[in-house]
Amino acid sequence: MTPRELPIYELEDALVTALRAQGRVVVQAPTGSGKSTQIPQMLRAHGFLERGEVVVLQPRRLAARMLARRVAEEVGCALGDEVGYQIRLESRVSARTRVRFVTEGILLRQMSFDATLRGVAALVFDEFHERHLYGDISLARALQIQATTRPDLKIVVMSATLDAQGLAEYLRPCEILTSQGRSFPVSIEYLPRTVNFDQESVWEVAARECARVAPQTEGDFLVFMPGAYEIGRTVQALGDRRELNGCVVLPLHGELPPEAQDRAVARTRERKIIVSTNVAETSLTIDGVTIVVDAGLARQAKFDPNRGINTLLVEKISRASADQRAGRAGRTAPGRCVRLWTEREHAQRAAQELPEVRRLDLAEVVLTLKASGIDDVAAFPWLEKPDPKALERAEMLLADLGALGAADERGAPGGRTLPITETGRRMLRFPVHPRYARMLLEADARGCVRPVALMAALTQGRNFLLRGLPRAVDDAREDTLGEEAESDFFLLMRAWRFADQANYGLDACRRLGIHAQGARAVGPLFESFLEIAEKEGLDVSEKRVDGDAVRKCVLAGFSDQVAKRLDSGTLRCELVHGRRGVLARESAIQRAPLLVVAEVSEIGRGDGEVSTLLSLATAIEESWLKELFPADYRDARGVVYDTEMKRVITRRERRFRDLVLEAKVSGDEAPLSEAAALLTKEVLEGRIKIEAWDETVEQWILRVNRMAEWFPELEVNPLTEADRATLIEQLCYGELGARAVKDKSKDEIMRVLRDWLTSEQLAVLDDYLPERLVMANGRKARIEYAKDGPPVMSARIQELYGIEGKFTLGHGRVPVKIQVLAPNHRPIQVTDDLTSFWRDMYPKVKAELSRRYPRHEWR
Repeated sequence: MTPRELPIYELEDALVTALRAQGRVVVQAPTGSGKSTQIPQMLRAHGFLERGEVVVLQPRRLAARMLARRVAEEVGCALGDEVGYQIRLESRVSARTRVRFVTEGILLRQMSFDATLRGVAALVFDEFHERHLYGDISLARALQIQATTRPDLKIVVMSATLDAQGLAEYLRPCEILTSQGRSFPVSIEYLPRTVNFDQESVWEVAARECARVAPQTEGDFLVFMPGAYEIGRTVQALGDRRELNGCVVLPLHGELPPEAQDRAVARTRERKIIVSTNVAETSLTIDGVTIVVDAGLARQAKFDPNRGINTLLVEKISRASADQRAGRAGRTAPGRCVRLWTEREHAQRAAQELPEVRRLDLAEVVLTLKASGIDDVAAFPWLEKPDPKALERAEMLLADLGALGAADERGAPGGRTLPITETGRRMLRFPVHPRYARMLLEADARGCVRPVALMAALTQGRNFLLRGLPRAVDDAREDTLGEEAESDFFLLMRAWRFADQANYGLDACRRLGIHAQGARAVGPLFESFLEIAEKEGLDVSEKRVDGDAVRKCVLAGFSDQVAKRLDSGTLRCELVHGRRGVLARESAIQRAPLLVVAEVSEIGRGDGEVSTLLSLATAIEESWLKELFPADYRDARGVVYDTEMKRVITRRERRFRDLVLEAKVSGDEAPLSEAAALLTKEVLEGRIKIEAWDETVEQWILRVNRMAEWFPELEVNPLTEADRATLIEQLCYGELGARAVKDKSKDEIMRVLRDWLTSEQLAVLDDYLPERLVMANGRKARIEYAKDGPPVMSARIQELYGIEGKFTLGHGRVPVKIQVLAPNHRPIQVTDDLTSFWRDMYPKVKAELSRRYPRHEWR
């Protein structure tokens, strides 16, 4: 099939017309239709690239490189000439490049340094259904740029499966173009029983199924595995199967050299089994595949709250991703897909993957937006708005790292307007999480880049030092690795070097309680961090380094997790930002009074409470806080509430941010305003209770608020939560002790509350919205007010005899619900109209209740 015969060409004329008319198009076309390779060529053929290039965004590096190679072949140029690619740590472009495939972070960084996108004529967002965070943000920025400085910029959003209507609404004005593509039926098979991959490895199960299916089928295999390690083990397991002797087994993942990647997708005479990550799910079309064997797993980026970073974890894929994978078997002929899970398990999987904006840490993206001049990131036109707490957490971390704002600006509401600092701009040069960018900058200044790069790699995966081992293993570990008192990282580094030198041999690792597979995963990450550092001009050579310098780099990257031991007898600690936790018992850093931790884990207990466990600790010196963060280290006079004395006291404090490092009680009298504010906080948070502030007081506040709502002509100001705090502060003003505050009388409380209303408003409150209502029989019934809904009058059924009709308040403007109570004061009916109650409900109620309460009057 020639490129012109691909299904996507049915949209060529409509695409050109829409781009010239509106500049924005959504293209919905299945995998294999040719959209990724042909639409950039359509733009080139129709003159859209005469004044600039088309930048094609791909979610994955491997796909960007391979698609660029394919398009270069079709155009007839050398890769890097008219067609090229740019990914992290690698670039093949030139001044003549007109079609440039890039990964999403590359474009967003370009936008942060050049808001006009000079030299770019069109942007193509490929595989947009995967909803990568950088894709979302880059599209939003592209729309901003197009609407302001670049109305000539063309935008194409492409996907195999997508909520096209929702996206078109976001892009409006925009046209949706749909290609049905060509596909053949694919039969789906499931395993008859659930397989526990911890007991039977996933690669062995995949190899077994390939061997079973091979004699029954023709065509090539595509086996999906979550990562490079699993792919390697699968290739080995497939090679051990005699049934597959005539097959060529080839791996396909992003860590392979380019020639190995090319070999996996090239045509061969022999039958092929390609073992791939999810890069082959949608990004690449591999000719000849008719059988898919799907492990149903993928490495997905998720925010790890324990480490405060994004980590790659193996997760079950969604049903939508499974369908995408199965479809790869039906591109050229009828196909077959074997899923390594049961049909019942399939129904329990998520329908779609969560968009990354809802599952990733936003610190790196927020820093990039700030560099683009967007200080108020909450007001940014997000395709899907992130959780406000996630934004707040990201901005707080960036401020702690020194990437945002000045120290005296920390009090800005929510940090929303803090600008990027020069340190933040330097951090942005590193395509890594801001924590590690800050650590590498500090390491460069202190001459210890190599060990800090290794520490960064060690934080990416799970701790490979096993716990709860026999004493003999602990002894062997201590004999080989030595004792440690400065940093848990130092022990991990020695353990990794031991495992690396032992070539990750199982026997050698087992002897020291090292998880060999976990240690093996550190190596490639270490090399990646070193490459990034070297590319930015940092010295990565081996040299003798000062341990203090390395520990200061940890402090630079995790300053938001500085902890102080509360006492020497326990492992309890207090952290910055008002948190508390317990240092892990296996930590070697149990004597240091001051430390920084790289992992903060919240662990549920049997009693429903949560314990906060602190691990990966590094001992630090107080002087280092002043050295690295001088604006956050200060002496201050503090006002605190002493729970034993039940009063407010003053003390002299030495603080790092909000963490009190040392405090001494001062003999100074606490200022009345500060004492009142502190007591108010204690009251609002429930640690001090004002006895007389009871339900009657709360009902009075509700009456005022409902009067403001129902009778706007009275111009009553409603009492908000902030106003409540102000009124409590008035009650606390002049009081230093909790005893004096808690014993406030009802008269004192009501005197302060009544001052909220004018004399005219106070005079009509009981008239418009009374506490009790006098009924026609002379009895008084209590009325209860709520934040929503009508007031409710409650009365026992005997108290309502002889009363008909409906009730209203406020001179007939506010209808009242009537709650009819049994003799035991339990509600039996809620009605708007007593007349209908007596007629319709009372006969049934009377029959039942008169038997239970025969001594009461029943008419």
